[in-house]
Amino acid sequence: MIRPETPTDHAAIDSVEEQAFDRRDEANIVATLRAAGTVSLSLVAVLQGQIVGHILFSPVEIESEPSYEGAVAMGPLAVLPAYQRQGIGGALVQRGLEQCQQQGYGAVILFGHPTYYPRFGFVPAHHFSLRNRYVEPEHPAFMALELQPGALQGRHGLVHLAPAFDGI
Repeated sequence: MIRPETPTDHAAIDSVEEQAFDRRDEANIVATLRAAGTVSLSLVAVLQGQIVGHILFSPVEIESEPSYEGAVAMGPLAVLPAYQRQGIGGALVQRGLEQCQQQGYGAVILFGHPTYYPRFGFVPAHHFSLRNRYVEPEHPAFMALELQPGALQGRHGLVHLAPAFDGI
């Protein structure tokens, strides 16, 4: 079952993030985004009463003329190691993208594995002339997806993620 996170899920989500990445960075990003009130959507995957996966979306700004705030960043996406490679992450991505589209977001930006995310429609962000402060624009991990056709057309510019991502 995939559902929105609730405040009682925070400790379990923290544990999923830490176990999935074998470090605290992503759990800290999630906590910082929550504390700043900059979570657009946060979903959990639950199996037999246990939270086994989590995905989070947060607002981004694309510095263009005019500035565009109709996009979100996807990530982190985490699944407990014992439940990986069973479709849970993919189900979280799919449900998250559907809900972001229903909420009216036009595009999703992510930094992720370049062989995993294209199956959901993500393409290299440089195809839209997008840049970022973290990696070269042509870096294969920097990807984008239009949820609304044409949402990124003419929006070329610098993508600003929430400050929580600056330390990673």
